[in-house]
Amino acid sequence: MMPLSLATQGEENMIRRVGGSAEVRLHLEELGFVAGATVTVVSKMGGNVIVNVKESRIAISQEMANKIMV
Repeated sequence: MMPLSLATQGEENMIRRVGGSAEVRLHLEELGFVAGATVTVVSKMGGNVIVNVKESRIAISQEMANKIMV
């Protein structure tokens, strides 16, 4: 298990766990980051991670990506 921020670009991963405070977990779950979902890192630039999750492209901060374990 590793944080999403360390995942290889273009590789599909399964979300194992979402960490952080209850508020952060709720926010990430609303964006589609739930255990069992697949996520693909599209690119990493300027401290942000752009990912495909549930057929949507979303940019999250490096800090948020560190809370998502794949």
